[in-house]
Amino acid sequence: MAEDFEHAADVVRQYDKDRYLSALLAPEDHRPGLMALYGFNAEISRIREIVSEPLPGEVRLQWWRDFLEGTSHGAVDGNPVASALAQTIDRYKLPKNGLIAMTEARIFDLYNDPMPNLNDLEGYTGETVSGLIQLACWVLNNGEDTGTATAAGHAGVAYGMTGLMRALPWHASRHQMFLPKDVLDRHGVDLRTVFKGEATPELAAALSEMRAHVRHHMSRVKQAASDVPDTCRAAFLPLSLVEPFLKKMEAADFNPLKDVAELSQLRRQWILWRASGKSVASL
Repeated sequence: MAEDFEHAADVVRQYDKDRYLSALLAPEDHRPGLMALYGFNAEISRIREIVSEPLPGEVRLQWWRDFLEGTSHGAVDGNPVASALAQTIDRYKLPKNGLIAMTEARIFDLYNDPMPNLNDLEGYTGETVSGLIQLACWVLNNGEDTGTATAAGHAGVAYGMTGLMRALPWHASRHQMFLPKDVLDRHGVDLRTVFKGEATPELAAALSEMRAHVRHHMSRVKQAASDVPDTCRAAFLPLSLVEPFLKKMEAADFNPLKDVAELSQLRRQWILWRASGKSVASL
């Protein structure tokens, strides 16, 4: 029903402004499908914020896994986002394994375990962000595989890592750390100082290395961009915000534990609109 997709769009507008704006720049016929996908992503990514402890969060994620696997449980009719997603899966014949992998990866969000190493972080952002880009491409290509796995893989890692660095003050305030332990250890970062909100030269060096990793993945997107059909451009549009965010973080007076790299909505809209007329290689 149209109301389900309208509700999903409201969820995306509230919790994922970048993807909401990028979906508005997609072909009108496929916008509802994108909003359903992005609404699902918003729902599972904010579970940590709406539960008081991990177990209820795991129950919520299990509900989504059961829904995707077709296991009998509470009526989907009571969840407009799930209903919109079910209709989108049917229309575009979306592969459910990618959606299920997204729910499984989000279990990490519920705990304060350290991210072991850079490879694990790339795997996490691959499941949670790259997979979403691939599914968005599937929708934009009217239910056909686009062969964009390589470009989407690197794009998701770049966008995901950037988002986690932007969220560092928020995560550190609750003693959660997504920056990989091997990178932190390489630069001698003491997590006790991070959790106390004390920015140090060691942390600055670790974040500088992380920004270099992001730019490496951005360069790999450009190398693989020839495999991305024009129909899928809207799925990659949020990537156009990565470099502006990185530059904000590199400002001399930027405190990575106090400040959030932010762009005004007007500037975001302008960047995304301008990018919508370019090839993925130019993002």
